[in-house]
Amino acid sequence: MRTIPSALAALALFAPGMAAAQSHVEPLVFSREAVASQSAIASRAGADVLARGGNAVDAAVATAFALAVAHPAAGNLGGGGFLVVLAPDGRATSFDFRERAPLAARADIFLDGDGVYDSARHHRGLTSVGVPGSVAGLALAHHRLGHLAWRDLVEPAVLLARDGVVVSRGLAASLREMLPRFATHPPTLAQFSSSGVPLAAGDVLRQPDLARTLERIRDEGPAGFYRGETAARIVDEMARGGGLITLDDLAQYRAVERVPVRGNYRGLDVISMGPPSSGGVALVTMLQMLADDDLRTLGSRSAAEVHLRTEAMRRAFADRARFLGDADFVDVPLERLVSSAHANELRASVDPVRASRSTPSTFEWPRESDETTHLSVVDARRMAVSLTTTLEESYGAAVVVPGAGFLLNNEMGDFNPRAGLTTDGGLIGTAPNLIAPGKRMLSSMTPAILARDGRPVLVVGSPGGRTIINTVFGIIVEHADHGLPIQEAVDAPRLHHQWLPDRLVVERQALSRDTQARLEAMGHRIETRDGPQGCALAIAVRPDGALEVGVDRRRADTGAAGR
Repeated sequence: MRTIPSALAALALFAPGMAAAQSHVEPLVFSREAVASQSAIASRAGADVLARGGNAVDAAVATAFALAVAHPAAGNLGGGGFLVVLAPDGRATSFDFRERAPLAARADIFLDGDGVYDSARHHRGLTSVGVPGSVAGLALAHHRLGHLAWRDLVEPAVLLARDGVVVSRGLAASLREMLPRFATHPPTLAQFSSSGVPLAAGDVLRQPDLARTLERIRDEGPAGFYRGETAARIVDEMARGGGLITLDDLAQYRAVERVPVRGNYRGLDVISMGPPSSGGVALVTMLQMLADDDLRTLGSRSAAEVHLRTEAMRRAFADRARFLGDADFVDVPLERLVSSAHANELRASVDPVRASRSTPSTFEWPRESDETTHLSVVDARRMAVSLTTTLEESYGAAVVVPGAGFLLNNEMGDFNPRAGLTTDGGLIGTAPNLIAPGKRMLSSMTPAILARDGRPVLVVGSPGGRTIINTVFGIIVEHADHGLPIQEAVDAPRLHHQWLPDRLVVERQALSRDTQARLEAMGHRIETRDGPQGCALAIAVRPDGALEVGVDRRRADTGAAGR
């Protein structure tokens, strides 16, 4: 057990961080099965599949396709993601359908004619679009583990796109905010506005082109996306706008079943996604760094507890930059990174009363010292699925494929822009995540399942870019260490440190004034974020077997369904 100086121990008892700003809400509990996602409409689609005898994978597939219609900010047909599953017999596996760099991608693609990094090329326009993976990944997971017919899982999304969804206040606000970006691409503006006028709450959003694309996927499986009419429409748009994706890129795309990353925390098995996601590795590292600390005694969001969490986040993100990338292209020392021995080495470098410093060259620690979407499913047999998909930014590249009705990602922005371009401001130029043809870009998505004796205890994940990892980390700490019911753990104010830039970013009311002052005296640089961090969806399995759902109230339209 780490010894905390008496002054900080006292602080932990008498000056904890402020309670969550959210008002108290009674927990949402289901006895048999549950689906939680960023769209109540999509969650109902998944719950209907469960009620018809589908399993958790079936429900996750149906929910994901419904989200592509009802939650267009992360409309995942043109993106990619990861799925982690725990089967009723205790076996775990994961599916990688991260986007890939087109075969024509080059190392200098994000540099201008003078060799200077160009952020616009990195994050905007069709050069930022990676080869989409969602359809292939959902199909592979269904093929390996699904129960119901594929067409029955896609059909609900077809109907939503064809008949329309009622625009909520949250969706109306999102579309209105994005209108200037939509206006640069007429097909996008036409799909998400009424002749250039923002859709209002209560209007019906019908997407007939998307419905026809979904029909091809329903009837032909992945071939209905990666070949034929849909593929031709993608490539035509690439030719129009200077993108790189070809028919060969689409035809050659493959999703991959992978061995999940695993660790142990408080007697629970931690099961998450391995490379090219950095989320699972970082999550296991951070949790195992804290395994010998009595966080409950220190107090949630006390100065002592926040300090330990921050130093764990700092080191895990430094490891992320130094070692992690697509393991099909680079040698990732995965076994060492998730070992308790490595966590103990990092832990030994933490000064209990002084913040470390992060610099672009800080890897050897001195001894003295946002658009993604997530869904969680648990079925009656206690098969559990944690699934995170993304377009990268909200609405991705803001480019709807003409005649196909879905948005393209801008995931190429997740590759490091240039070798050696690592800055105090947070640009990373380390080698493992540099661009290469066919390579999958590093991700922060962290779909996670915690289990005991092969049975799920917690299913959790979140959107939020690099903050995803720390959102999931924080919820686990609040639930497993501080005993908060899962809704309160989801509501609890969040913290984020990502190595560079060297600052601890906190949600409003995350820390009391006294706690913040004490952390600053320890050397922490603290910044309060203007908006929310993430949008977590979690399902906890209570000791009596009931399913308690935590639905993030930071964002509009989230919801759960089940029975």
